[in-house]
Amino acid sequence: MAPKKVYTGINIQFPISELIISGKKKIETRTYPVPDKYLGQEMLLIETPGINGEFKSRIRAVIVFSSCFEYKDKAEFYKDVNKHCVTFDSAWAWDDSKGKWGWNVEVKEVFNSPLPLKKRTGIIYSINLSIERK
Repeated sequence: MAPKKVYTGINIQFPISELIISGKKKIETRTYPVPDKYLGQEMLLIETPGINGEFKSRIRAVIVFSSCFEYKDKAEFYKDVNKHCVTFDSAWAWDDSKGKWGWNVEVKEVFNSPLPLKKRTGIIYSINLSIERK
């Protein structure tokens, strides 16, 4: 049996989660920077169903946010559309009143089968999640 490791998880809605797992989405976007304590740290990608998923929240992968940066404006944000996959008509489109941060994301491991969550997760981050991992 593999040893258990403890992680912090981050909630990412389906189908955005699939874009990250596939490697198509290299930049996660948020309206705030990655908290320093999570930069460079392995985290669990918790896939939440959003409005399109027909499943319960689950653990899909181990990811790392290597760095983050603030987009200066809407034009700069949309120059990276191929990296963050957020289109003009997306629910996560640019909002002048909030701005956007780009979080460079790297997938370290994708689980062959999603892992069930054994405890209720937080709205954004979930702490002290333990899983068996090689």
